[in-house]
Amino acid sequence: MRVRAEIVGRWFMVLAALQWGLIGVVGRVAMAESIAPSAVAFWRAALGALWFGLHAWLSQAAPLRPEDRLRAMSLGVGGVALMYLAYLNSVQEGGVAIASILLYSAPLWVAVGGWLGWGEPLGFGAALPLAPTLLGVVLVAMAPGVGGVSHLNGRALGWGLLSGLTYALYYLMGRPLFARNAPSRVLAWSLAVGAVALVPFTTFGAVSVRGGAALVFLSVFCTFGAYLSYAHGLQRLHPAQAATTAALEPVVALLSAYAFWGEVLTPWALLGALTVVAGVLWSARRAATSGPGMEPASPHV
Repeated sequence: MRVRAEIVGRWFMVLAALQWGLIGVVGRVAMAESIAPSAVAFWRAALGALWFGLHAWLSQAAPLRPEDRLRAMSLGVGGVALMYLAYLNSVQEGGVAIASILLYSAPLWVAVGGWLGWGEPLGFGAALPLAPTLLGVVLVAMAPGVGGVSHLNGRALGWGLLSGLTYALYYLMGRPLFARNAPSRVLAWSLAVGAVALVPFTTFGAVSVRGGAALVFLSVFCTFGAYLSYAHGLQRLHPAQAATTAALEPVVALLSAYAFWGEVLTPWALLGALTVVAGVLWSARRAATSGPGMEPASPHV
């Protein structure tokens, strides 16, 4: 039964990686329909909050603890509003492939944030697996260009690294929240606050049928569905196993960017992408052999 549970769990994680890996491609479809990155971020957060609110109500999940509400709201501002906006701007400036690679600079920010904020040890053994991730980001930053998307400029790099930093907040700020509360309640609060925080920076306009379909797909499949898939997978797997399987996400993003938008990484950028994925896999493998204290919580949008 345990083997079967692990197989089912891995398939759930593969599905979550597929769902998250399509965020950039589908977001670019919406932006191609003249929907600004801020508006795409707003509708993804607002509709996502609606789906999770309904899920919490139907499942009769316990209300969010009063002492955790401020933290959930802070996660909404940083981990939803700022991260969604940063990632979509990175997609717009540099393309899906580059944005997805820079998003995976998150383990670096998690390690540093855990050391500074939680007092987690950051010795040589813990820091060594982060080296490939750092090297991969540097290689991407040095890459001379990306086929089909012009070139990697300072704005794409800045937005991409910011998306990785805010992505890390799901671990740094979300860990105690998800440990004490129903995930649907936490996400309903955070997504709703994130949507409200985006309103002053969003210009609303007419939405085409294609653009509207992209927004609904983002909120249902890539947000609500992805979190549910990840939750079901995590129920059946060690967190390190889950993180290893979820590392398929940037691979899905790269392949879908090529299939749908013709984005082709230069050799340097491709080497950087492979190095980033190697770093994530190494970190997960080390966590699996280092005892319960090293179990990672996979942060995600």
